[in-house]
Amino acid sequence: MALPPQLFRALENLRDQAKDAVWALSSCLCQQTPKVKINGRTFQIIKVLGEGGFSFVYLAQDEHSGRQFALKKIRCPSGAQSVKEAMREVEAYRRFKHPNIIRILDSAVVQDPEGEGQIVYLFLPLYKRGNLQDMINANVVNGRHFPEQEMVRLFHGTCLAVRAMHEYRPTTPQSAVAAKKNAANKKKNQRPSPGQDEDEDERFPQAEGDAEGGYSYDGVSASVPLVTRHEVEDEPELVFDGDEEVEQARQEGSALEVVPYAHRDLKPGNIMIADDGKTPILMDFGSTMLARVHIENRSQALLQQDIAAEQSTMAYRAPELFDVKTGQTIDEKVDIWSLGCTLYALAYSHSPFENTQTIEQGGSIAMAVLNAQYKHPQSAYSQGLKNLIDSMLKVNPTDRPDINQVIAMTDRVIQSLS
Repeated sequence: MALPPQLFRALENLRDQAKDAVWALSSCLCQQTPKVKINGRTFQIIKVLGEGGFSFVYLAQDEHSGRQFALKKIRCPSGAQSVKEAMREVEAYRRFKHPNIIRILDSAVVQDPEGEGQIVYLFLPLYKRGNLQDMINANVVNGRHFPEQEMVRLFHGTCLAVRAMHEYRPTTPQSAVAAKKNAANKKKNQRPSPGQDEDEDERFPQAEGDAEGGYSYDGVSASVPLVTRHEVEDEPELVFDGDEEVEQARQEGSALEVVPYAHRDLKPGNIMIADDGKTPILMDFGSTMLARVHIENRSQALLQQDIAAEQSTMAYRAPELFDVKTGQTIDEKVDIWSLGCTLYALAYSHSPFENTQTIEQGGSIAMAVLNAQYKHPQSAYSQGLKNLIDSMLKVNPTDRPDINQVIAMTDRVIQSLS
């Protein structure tokens, strides 16, 4: 008897997690540092930084240069389709360029040496301060809370990153060509700074992105591969949801309107802290998709619920993703709800819908979300902050502010605290 697709994927995921766990355990027992070789270059795997449903993130170090990365490993056991899904995340990293959005250094697709299928590797910058969830956990352990001004400023930077997604504008062919020329000229005329290795300057570029498909803020950067890309034999052309219309408009040379994208998994664990200790960096675009999805029938509604259940963290998931209705249009307001949950978690150390009272009373997170059942614990935080949170946690998406309104309200809270 054939297994249901969801159960089959779950069993595959457990198998892959067991492989990685055995690999990590054996390396500890043997006192050896595990290594991975990608297209002729060797990287030491120092430790596991995190894991998701279908991926692991490692602290990796290049043996050649000594530089450290966050190396994301995505297993693709089911062939071209799973590679295509993994490459959606790569495309999302390259699509959005903003100071508060993590930049991708490079990506590679290689054959899985331990079995069938392929592996997609993403090379990302390493942020040693961790993420906002790490800061929340430290506050809990130490019995502390964020100072309100610091917390709201971190939230403000996160909102700027989200706005870059909600207001994304693809480039026209003319501007893309000009960007490539500008980047090439800039690189040709720019010498490495004193003390900087010229080879390292080429191997570790600033970012990929604008010249190949869009911009979210003004700026152009050169792109030189970190790792030589592996050309997969007979690899199918990758086509991303909604890109057909974008490409058609590009070919026609027309200026494109805003094409909103939604992150769909905003939460403290997906917001890194830059080395300056005050700049939030949005990451993990595995759940990102075109924001506006019209639901025409029950089958589409159930599909969207399944996607949300798999990719969006329950305690930060918008109510319209728990109970998708025929005839409605899901849009970027799902991110506004998640932002409200995130700000609440920064203030009170947990999502508004995963508090101890709900768990002890056997309550359902889904029901709490669908009814917006939450309370503000007693605190010294301002009423302006509480009002900001409440404005985003409206069950009806049309009652929530858009991202520009959220930023304006956040600015007013910051001004009131100055």
